[in-house]
Amino acid sequence: MSRIITLLLFLLTSLGLRAEDGYRLWLRYDRLAGAPAVTTVVLATPGGADSPTLTAARQELQSGLGGLTGATPTITLQKTGGEIAAAGAEGYALRTAADGAVHISANSDTGVLYGAFALLRHLQTGRSLEKLDLTSAPRISRRILNHWDNLNGFIERGYAGFSLWQWFYLPGIRDPRYRDYARACASLGLNGAVLTNVNANALVLTPTYLAKVAALADEFRPYGIRVYLTARFSAPLEIGGLKTADPLDPAVAAWWKAKVDEIYRHVPDFGGFVVKANSEGQPGPQDYGRTHADGANMLADALAPHRGIVMWRAFVYAAENTVDRVKQAYNEFTPLDGKFRPNVVVQIKNGPLDFMPREPFSPLFGAMPKTPLAPELQLTQEYLGMSTQLAFLAPMWKEVLDADTWARREPVESAAGRGSTVARVADGSLRHQPLSVIAGVANTGTDRNWTGHPLAQANWYAFGRLAWDHTLSSEAIADEWTRMTFGHDAKLVQTITSLLLGSRETVVNYSMPLGLHHIMAEGHHYGPGPWATHQRADWSSIYYHQADAAGLGAARSAGGSNAIAQYAPELAALWGDPEKCPENLLLWFHHVAWDHPMKSGRPLWDELCLRYQQGVDEVRAMQRAWVSLAGQIDEPRFTEVQARLQRQADDAVIWRDACLLYFQTFSQRPLPAGVEPPAHDLDYYKAIKLRYAPGHPSDY
Repeated sequence: MSRIITLLLFLLTSLGLRAEDGYRLWLRYDRLAGAPAVTTVVLATPGGADSPTLTAARQELQSGLGGLTGATPTITLQKTGGEIAAAGAEGYALRTAADGAVHISANSDTGVLYGAFALLRHLQTGRSLEKLDLTSAPRISRRILNHWDNLNGFIERGYAGFSLWQWFYLPGIRDPRYRDYARACASLGLNGAVLTNVNANALVLTPTYLAKVAALADEFRPYGIRVYLTARFSAPLEIGGLKTADPLDPAVAAWWKAKVDEIYRHVPDFGGFVVKANSEGQPGPQDYGRTHADGANMLADALAPHRGIVMWRAFVYAAENTVDRVKQAYNEFTPLDGKFRPNVVVQIKNGPLDFMPREPFSPLFGAMPKTPLAPELQLTQEYLGMSTQLAFLAPMWKEVLDADTWARREPVESAAGRGSTVARVADGSLRHQPLSVIAGVANTGTDRNWTGHPLAQANWYAFGRLAWDHTLSSEAIADEWTRMTFGHDAKLVQTITSLLLGSRETVVNYSMPLGLHHIMAEGHHYGPGPWATHQRADWSSIYYHQADAAGLGAARSAGGSNAIAQYAPELAALWGDPEKCPENLLLWFHHVAWDHPMKSGRPLWDELCLRYQQGVDEVRAMQRAWVSLAGQIDEPRFTEVQARLQRQADDAVIWRDACLLYFQTFSQRPLPAGVEPPAHDLDYYKAIKLRYAPGHPSDY
């Protein structure tokens, strides 16, 4: 029998067949029925000469077009006739000539590479090449994945295995997977990777590790990807032998200048630093009585001669600060507007708290007109079921990017008005700022399929596509990814895109509906813990939901913490009135009576219960939809998703039952009709302890 199995495996391999395991991501170049043959491709750049980047583009086209159409094209290089103004430094133009040849033209070799991937995407999604004539350029200049990877291989908040970077083996032994990672990023137009955790380790700045960083930079460079590092603010003490890290100390500034010069000797196109300072125990300039601007500017001055940047994170809050935690970043950073160097960007989480399933956008996006601001989005699902649960995040990010801040327009002194979206703040177009950045906390790891959950690959894809063009719709992105990853059958595409597009709202419904937030279990953040308390008030669930006999929700209007005042008056007037506030943010801004009438006509308590039940029902519907695709999807991925949806359904029930039983102790009301009774009492759910959850540092 074993000889028969071996023979079958040999025959399958020899025929080019293999089990689908998700490794290829959306770069699947299997033969596509009806794909038009492309016999000739012309790559046009200003130089017209070969380079490692153009070699990568040519190899991708030969592999991709050969696989999709069955015919390997002839690929030639030529000089462009002049600058393609609409393409900018990284964009591309695609055009089908009268003789059928496809021309990919750009103002740089990297632009040609992006154009090559765009051509392949065009074919993979079933679009015609007839009269093809399009030009595309990125709206944001630095499109970066942040890897919260530690030097020991552990990924903080990583749910798909260990770090891709094998530091022990570098620089001499280089995993071929580095190239495939770079290909995937380049296919989306991503052009930067921060290699190390925001909770930084100064060792990465030592000569031994810089040689390893240089090796990764060499692997990524042909694909247009710069490497960045996190800078531990106390590095001058830890690896430099100094007695202080005071940013205004000349010796400290000199040490950083020398260190930056050393980095650029190893990596000539090094991108710059990300810094987490004076938050969650990390060292920073405030340790010396200095400001965030003092710290950022000291590093920026060292990087400026090399055209590097500083991405200074605004995720700051302190245990000793008794002000509402969601107000603290605004309070610390708005007085510093205009005080940062031109090569500093303040990197802001999408909401004012911490990647919750739903938050309003951070008020900082509308409050610092003189400073470049970068949205920080989270691909890895820290609060949305990790890699166990399905949550397609493009709709969440579109909520933020499309949100109108009502910020002052150009000129800065002019009145507020519609159109000052977070996206326009981020891409610099609102005030003509040349430095623009968007960052995404990566969800990659050593799992064979890269992201743990096979469908979580869609979040990597969606982030890249929105980073390139934030005007794309969630629906268009889901459709592209589904066709490229699973195929073109109409039922399959409709089913999977529907699953994706509704999934985030489903997680919100069964975990933190109506504006509830931060009621998850402590530490691993996977399951419910509305009862959770901590010696730090701002790490306790009760700090946020404020449940009592009178009602539920955080009081952040004028009568409470007045966090609402950090938004533009137009938004404060809307969100500050519980009768006008959108119900999906109601409990974020207001402490609402249990009998408060909702738009459905039901009281808050009944509405809350039915939202939790709706979330459970929706997961079960997702299960049925997936099962309907049996036989249309390869067995490995079908089985993997099916198993994870079952776990999601089980966990949704736990979320519903635990939260409703807990809040019922305050409301003292029965569950309304249509809500399934819990299988256990509250003590049962309180006793659930998850151990060694992925991505949880204290259990590692």
